[in-house]
Parts: sequence; structure tokens; C-alpha cells
Amino acid sequence: MIIEVSEKASAGVILVIGATGKVGRQVMDRLMSLGTHPLRALVRSREQAKLPASVDIVEGSLTDQAALAAALVDVDTVLLMWPFLTLDDASAVLDSIEQRARRIVYLSSVGVGSAEELDDPIFAMHAAMERLIARTSLTPTILRSDTIASNTLGWAEQIRATGVVRGPLTAPTAVVDPRDLAAVAATVLTDDAHAGRTYLLTGPRVISRPDQVDAIAAALGRPLRFEEVAVDDARRQLLDDGRPPALVDALLAAAEKRSRSTLLTSTVEDLTGRPASSFEQWATDHAAAFR
Repeated sequence: MIIEVSEKASAGVILVIGATGKVGRQVMDRLMSLGTHPLRALVRSREQAKLPASVDIVEGSLTDQAALAAALVDVDTVLLMWPFLTLDDASAVLDSIEQRARRIVYLSSVGVGSAEELDDPIFAMHAAMERLIARTSLTPTILRSDTIASNTLGWAEQIRATGVVRGPLTAPTAVVDPRDLAAVAATVLTDDAHAGRTYLLTGPRVISRPDQVDAIAAALGRPLRFEEVAVDDARRQLLDDGRPPALVDALLAAAEKRSRSTLLTSTVEDLTGRPASSFEQWATDHAAAFR
């Protein structure tokens, strides 16, 4: 574990947990462009994080109490993106945050409070985390997001190799551009007016998996297709590949338990001043990742 906290760090620091992820890095970029608060990131690898010198870095895991304590020095607000399928260490992590910080912003799911919450491992995990946060003295802002567009980057290898995306057919949702999530997160992290609020974040329209593949095809300028795989067949394949059963259940819950979403919100535009980006725009902007 390497801990380096700048002597320039002062009260009001924003700590981003998950700063190197697909959403977290976008949040860091937004916050750096604003330049209104000192920033710190808790990362597993300083070299891989590739963050500028203006960002204080603590190297270590989220569940390493010494690293987390160092990351929380002088911190006012924390952005938490929980990277695990269980909440085994969540209480200890929240206890540490509560001892130092005043506010927490948590990236959750629009599935919290839905009819599928109890049967869906991802929804249930986020709901349980929200309950844990509510029991602390922290002032929370909850960002409940719909499906994130960058999840489709998991299809890149199939697209490059065969031009066919094979998988279970999940219910359509209003897919969110991670850049929109980042813009909202940066807004609420830097403004106390959002303390104590819960926001539902969606993209501009409900879109299916086959339509997402069509959008990527249009961005690439070549034909692609989606080929549905039965859930039971997908489960056998994932288990045969050595995936843990809990992870397999979480991955397949969207196909087994979720119904078509009708949820559309104007939250992105309300908080950032510009409409939510379409999946088609995201695919165009990230076409190189699928080539």
C-alpha cells in the first residue's frame, strides 16, 4: 500500500471511490474541469490510474481500512461506487466515511423500489446499501441510474471477431450515457443544494439490446446482428467458464426477472442544462472501441 496525500489538501476535499472506472474517470475529468474543489482518488494502482498531479492519490483497496482512513483526511464529500456483489464490508467502509466526511453521493440503480427489487441481486444490493447509508449521520445524495451504455463494451470482442453479439434478450431500458452520469455526479458533488435528494437518471428513450447492436453497426458502418441465447444455455456456459454462481445470477437477472422499463426522466437536463445523450451518439463517439 502506498499513501501519498498532498500537503496542499484542505477541508472541502472531494474523494472519488472508483475513480478509474468507466463512470468514475469521467467524474474525475468533470471535477477537474470545474476546478472548484481539491480532489482525491482511492485507486488500486497509481500508475494505471494516470491521474494528473493536481489530484491527491491514495493507493489501496476500498476494504483496506488504513488506506481508506488516509484517503478520508480532510474530506468533506465522498462519491461511492460499490464494486462488489455483496455488502460484506459495507458497514465498515461506511463507518470510516462517517467518521470523517459530511456528505456521501452514492451511485445506485433505478431498480431500487421496483417490483423486481427483491428478486434481482443487483437491485437488492443497491437497496440494502441505501438503507445502510440512511442509518449513518452522513447527508446522502442518491443517484439511481438506469443501464449504463458503456456496459456494451463487453461486446467488443464478439463484434470484432464475428459481427454477432450473442446473449440473453434482456428487457429494454432507457440506457444512460456515462458522460451524463458524470456530469450529474459532478454537479451534486459540488453543490450542497442537492444534499438529501434522490435522483432518477435515464437516457432519452427506451432501447432494446438488438437496437443497441444496430446503433453500433451504424457507427461502424458495417452489418452486425444480435443473436438471442436462452438463459439456461447462457447460465451453463458462464458456469462452465468458471464464473462464480453469484456473479452468474447477477449477470442473468436482467434477462430472467426484469420487465420492460417505461421510466424516462428529465433529470440529466434539469441538473446539467442539456438533454441526455442518446445511445446512438454514445456508439458513434466510441466506435473505435469496437473496431
